[in-house]
Amino acid sequence: MIGAIDVRDLVGRPGVWRSEHISGTIDDLETELAGLPADTPVTADLILECLAEGILASGRLRGVLSLRCARCLKGFEEELSVEVRELFAPFPHEDSDEYPLGPEGFLDPDQMIRDLVGVELPFAPVCRPDCRGLCGRCGGDLNLGECTCTEPDIDPRWAGLGELFEVLHRSESDPGQAPDQSAERSPEP
Repeated sequence: MIGAIDVRDLVGRPGVWRSEHISGTIDDLETELAGLPADTPVTADLILECLAEGILASGRLRGVLSLRCARCLKGFEEELSVEVRELFAPFPHEDSDEYPLGPEGFLDPDQMIRDLVGVELPFAPVCRPDCRGLCGRCGGDLNLGECTCTEPDIDPRWAGLGELFEVLHRSESDPGQAPDQSAERSPEP
């Protein structure tokens, strides 16, 4: 967890600024395939500047994302770097993007960091662009080579479609040959 930052020396003094280094972990920020590791901190070097509207926090947030490939399910890590430019206001409007500045002169960057990192979490991370994923039949990793599982037996309910496909395929390969009449059915009344 990242603690609150004391900005009493900046409040009410527009134009005054200072730099602030923050570091800490963010708990429970993850999806099925992406998240922040609980044991790895995120860090930020921020410029805190007093404006008439409140305190502007700007800088760069850095960390590491723990990801799981959406195709092959292997775990991997990726660097996180996010631009920060957020306003902390004493009385933020309900519908605004501003964060609250505590009445005692403290700002808590935790929610800001959650919001910034949350939108950076990929929906379907991929370990590499050419990842081949897993075999749809046996679940084997296709990145390690071709799958050796056998063709599954055709469900008997689909057998009629298989026969129709063969008839159509034969008629396309030899247009002079009439389709087999036994495969055709007369319409029912």
